[in-house]
Amino acid sequence: MKCKFCKEQARIKLRSYNLRLCENCFQDFFKKRVRLTIEKFKMHSSGDKILIAVSGGKDSLCLWHVLDDIGYKTQGLHIDLGIAGYSEKSKEYVLKFARDNNFNLKIIDVKEELGAGVRELSRIAGRVSCGVCGMLRRYIMNREAEGFNCLATGHTLDDEASTLFGNLLNWQEGFLRRQSPVLKANESLKKKIKPFCLVSEEEISFYAFICNIGYISENCPLSKNATSLFYKHILDEVEEKMPAAKLKFYKQFIKKGYFKGTIEEKLMPCRICGYLTVSGVCSFCRLKEKLNEARV
Repeated sequence: MKCKFCKEQARIKLRSYNLRLCENCFQDFFKKRVRLTIEKFKMHSSGDKILIAVSGGKDSLCLWHVLDDIGYKTQGLHIDLGIAGYSEKSKEYVLKFARDNNFNLKIIDVKEELGAGVRELSRIAGRVSCGVCGMLRRYIMNREAEGFNCLATGHTLDDEASTLFGNLLNWQEGFLRRQSPVLKANESLKKKIKPFCLVSEEEISFYAFICNIGYISENCPLSKNATSLFYKHILDEVEEKMPAAKLKFYKQFIKKGYFKGTIEEKLMPCRICGYLTVSGVCSFCRLKEKLNEARV
């Protein structure tokens, strides 16, 4: 089996593109696609400072690696969510990666900031853990992105396709209108970008292996029954029968531009912290209020 481009021995097969590549040509192919995605959606310019949310998983670490490699100015942000037996391991991978590559990294510890981890916070808030976790990460990432041109997350094609599938299945029009590769800045809300939105998790796994990037491989224990994993499983089966189905599905959504030219949800500044929210007090500040009440 020969590489499509250099005719050397090919070790990687990409069914979605009907390509067989050697490791060197795969890296070039991978980096080019990320660069073209950034250019296609005008995510950022070469001089921008990018804050990258890094969890310790392969997607975010590979994103940090490739953005730095192709010449962008980056810094990592890791949020320690205080999930026993999982957060410690995730942080270890992030710290090692940053040390090995001499990258700048900032760590925010939720327990130090709020006095409790996600499990306890979800109990106090009366919400499911994933909902509280998502709210915390969005708030903290947005806050820490002050001074940067944009915030980058490691959302992959698999993530975007499964989210799109779930939103269509439940016909959640508000979420559909916000599912863009780029979320523009809006007063206190920072610009958010997804450079991996057209890159599959399989491709990222190949990249991590070739570049010797160590990462935490298990899923978060709190996401065990998450519907997003169920949707991913369904789309994996579709992809097995129909290679490139995920890519076509998501690219058609982007092409239709369903999220363009729509009326934005009315937001107002939180009266406590100023973060834009749909109500007088944002979810983060409401959680802090509940924490204070629980400690009285």
